[in-house]
Amino acid sequence: MTSLGTSTTLLAADGDVGNPLLNIAIFAVFVIVTMGIVIQVSRSPKKASDFYTGGGQFSGPQNGFAIAGDYLSAASFLGIAGAIAVYGYDGFLYSIGFLVAWLVALMLVAELLRNTGRFTMADVLSFRLNERPVRMAAAISTLVVSLFYLLAQMAGAGGLVALLLDINDKLGQAIVVAIVGVLMIAYVLIGGMKGTTYVQMVKAVLLILGAAIMFVLVLFAVRGNFSTLLEQAQTAANAAEGVDHDVLAPGSKYGISGMTKLDFVSLAIALVLGTAGLPHVLMRFYTVPTAKEARRSVTWAIGLIGAFYLFTLVLGFGAMKMVGPDVILNAPGKENSAAPLLAFELGGTLFLAIISGVAFATILAVVAGLAITASASFAHDIYASVIKRGKATIEQQVRVSRITVVVIGLVSIVLGILAMGQNIAFLVALAFAVAASANLPTLLYSLFWRKFNTTGALFSIYGGLISCLLLIVFSPAVSGKASSMFPTVDFSWFPLANPGIVSIPLAFLLGIVGTYVGRHKREDPAKQAEMEVRSLTGIGVEKAISH
Repeated sequence: MTSLGTSTTLLAADGDVGNPLLNIAIFAVFVIVTMGIVIQVSRSPKKASDFYTGGGQFSGPQNGFAIAGDYLSAASFLGIAGAIAVYGYDGFLYSIGFLVAWLVALMLVAELLRNTGRFTMADVLSFRLNERPVRMAAAISTLVVSLFYLLAQMAGAGGLVALLLDINDKLGQAIVVAIVGVLMIAYVLIGGMKGTTYVQMVKAVLLILGAAIMFVLVLFAVRGNFSTLLEQAQTAANAAEGVDHDVLAPGSKYGISGMTKLDFVSLAIALVLGTAGLPHVLMRFYTVPTAKEARRSVTWAIGLIGAFYLFTLVLGFGAMKMVGPDVILNAPGKENSAAPLLAFELGGTLFLAIISGVAFATILAVVAGLAITASASFAHDIYASVIKRGKATIEQQVRVSRITVVVIGLVSIVLGILAMGQNIAFLVALAFAVAASANLPTLLYSLFWRKFNTTGALFSIYGGLISCLLLIVFSPAVSGKASSMFPTVDFSWFPLANPGIVSIPLAFLLGIVGTYVGRHKREDPAKQAEMEVRSLTGIGVEKAISH
């Protein structure tokens, strides 16, 4: 390890990385600039579509950048880089799963969803089914998935700022999480979807540019030889305390035993299928004017996200080589500190502050997108459609949505405090498992299976959601291990950290069982035909959206 690397090691060990005042100043600049963007581009909403979908007027490329900004969360930048820096090959499996998932979204969901719905995923699920119970189920699922995702982002914010401001006590980190929650609430209340979308576009550019610069600097340090980087990373891992595995081969995390191999399969299933069921990603397809633009936006997103995940491979092994796995695990934020520590190694205090500011902006933009999705689902699906039975005014819907944002912000603060110290890529993988279990089977059945009915939808949504949550609660992710959320107690009886391999097939099966159990309750054939025509051709969707 170089002398500069030794310097980083000492600084990380002391908990004093960079200049806290400079870090705060850079953070403040990012917050002020992005808040200025929100205020400038946002007008007082006149229609529900302005608040929920930005009026549906963004182009495919614009929405592609916004999707990338929404999807490339703190898990992508901090969690995956940290997983690769500590586990090597096995950590990169997260990148592969997150990227491949977009092919599923592109081929099966994006265009059909845009043609069928208006504001939320529940619009599609309730199109030809019994509206009230299906909307309620879909909204509950949306809220749960959004809270899981928010939990990960909040945990990432606490770890990142704790590292940069030398905050080692839990109370200080909890205050940081609370500040992020308050800023998230402000973004959504002021800007709605339009302001949030512009912030996500800017954030995507900054994040990809920052990662690209770090990518170039790491390769420059090894004279462009990726093989040299891998060799030196393995050498650094061998020299680190407590690291005795081959980081260039499978097995450091998921191949140690038959059960960990099964855990990897479960994780892979959740990652690949989860994106197509994420409510905040699905809602992005409504911010473009046509299905063609929805398809274009996903194509742009795949290109941007793919490039970024290639960068993470170099960043992770660069952090392993230049910082060391043991230093990363001992730093505040643990694995999530790998990218900031690498930035300090590559460019010193100022570069650390800039990269960390980008990461902080990433967290703010993603949590704002999640909050507006969850609030829209509650206001549009539960309040307007179920409680008010379609008689709520636009003003009432927007007001309820704003109140919901505040409630969600407060809940996410509490959950984020509980999850501090967890790898956020792992936490997001749990959100993917919930989304793939509760949302994807019902969505695909609604779009492609004529016999699918309301009973099948309820069986699938509630069965997938409840089974996934129960298996998570009683898994090593929550208790029984030093890395668990509650390490001092043990009530884990389910051996896998990610439940996708059980809960996702179960949800698909329950959808079939429920459909045949409720086959005597026939759905309206005319609505089935209308949905099929609209999803494949887009005929009638513009009129629906205008209302």
